[in-house]
This record gives sequence, structure tokens and C-alpha cells, in this order.
Amino acid sequence: MENYETLLATIALMMGASWASGINLYAVLLVLGLGGSTGHIDLPTGLSVLQEPLVIGAAGIMYFIEFFMDKIPGMDSVWDSIHTFVRIPAGAMLAAGAVGDVTPALEIAAGILGAGAAATSHATKAGTRLLINTSPEPVTNWSASIMEDFLVLAGMWAALKQPDIFLILFVVFMGIAIWSLPRLWFLIKTLLSKIAKFLGFTSEQAVTSNVSNSIVPSIEFQPHDQIMALERLQQLRDKGVLTEQEFEQQKSIILRKNN
Repeated sequence: MENYETLLATIALMMGASWASGINLYAVLLVLGLGGSTGHIDLPTGLSVLQEPLVIGAAGIMYFIEFFMDKIPGMDSVWDSIHTFVRIPAGAMLAAGAVGDVTPALEIAAGILGAGAAATSHATKAGTRLLINTSPEPVTNWSASIMEDFLVLAGMWAALKQPDIFLILFVVFMGIAIWSLPRLWFLIKTLLSKIAKFLGFTSEQAVTSNVSNSIVPSIEFQPHDQIMALERLQQLRDKGVLTEQEFEQQKSIILRKNN
């Protein structure tokens, strides 16, 4: 029974630390570091370095910066993008350290699982915040950021104090996240497409870059369509797709090809 509880606690700490690091890595480091240094948390050997004052201080500074960056619309998504390369590797390292003194194969396996958990929670957070940023007011960003901090603290407490309950909730979260991520990605692509249209990045620009390849070859094989090609060029110029210089250049090419 004691071995079962120890195994359960180890798995909960491993998955809890990696999952939470995908949302707010520096909060996780502070919880584990301060808890270990004050004796409230018995950290495994692989994570004992987190209770060093230097590590706690660095985590505290970065948490202070993230606390404000995470509440500024737009900047939170930039911050999340940068931390794609920080949270996921850190989640793998925390998971590997949480299993303690084990074989290298088991340590690598724990790191892989930890990276997957961190990547899932990070992608869910980053995608959700990107959609929230479509709202012009900042209240939703503040509310989401505070809720995420609370979720991390509550999740770490459950992982350390109630590992069985945490693992059940963790499985539920992962199931919901895996189900929702494709739909979230579809919404983000739709949003980006609408933004591109609003800014004028439409398919007409592709016509500009490919106009010489789409018009001139046709003239080579159909010389009698010269007038139609010139009319098409004029239409593109009138729509603003072609500049006057580009229009004259393509016009001279058409006339030259048919002489």
C-alpha cells in the first residue's frame, strides 16, 4: 500500500509540474522551490536544486515580469510564442527530475510524457489567449490571466496533497484539450484569414506576382487573344493590382511576343 501511494504521488508530481509549466512555468518553480526550502514539500533528488536561493530568485523575477506581460492584450500572445521554446523543454526536465533516482530509460520516458503534457497545456493556453485578444477591452485578458494563475496554484496543491484526485482531473483536462485543440486551430485560422482580408492581403496580390507567368505564356500559344490580354492587363491596373510601370512592362512583353 505504501509503495502504491508513493508511486501515485510521484506520477502526480511528474504530470502536475509538467502540465502546470505549460501554463505558468515560473509559478511552478516558485511553488516547488519555496515549498522545498521551507520544508513543506519533500522534493525528490532531481528537483532539489529548485530550492536553491539563486533559482528561487530567478524564478521570482521572471514570474514578476510574466505577471504583467500576461495581462497586456497582444503582448501576452507574443510572450506565449517566445515561451513555446521554454515551457515545453522545462516541462520535460521537471517530469524527468520528479521520478527521482531511476534508470535512464524511465527518466527519458518521463521526460517525453512531461513534454507532451506541457505542450498540450501550453497550446491550449496560447490558442485561447489569441482568440481572447480579438476583444478590444483588456478585462478578459486580466480575468484569463488571474484564472490561469489560480489554476496552476490549485493544480499544484492537488498534485502534492491529493494526487489521486489530481490525476483524475488531469485525464479529464487532457481529453478536453485534445478534443478542443483542432477546433481551436480552425477558429484561429478563420480569424487570421479575416484579418488578412481586412488588411488587404488577398489573392489579388498573388495575381500580381504571377501575372507574367499567367498572361504571357497564353499569348505565345494564342496570338489572336492579344486584345483580350491587353484588356485584362488594363483591368488589373484599374483595380490597383498592377502599378503603371508593371502595366507598361507587361504590355510591351505582349506586343513583342506577337510581333
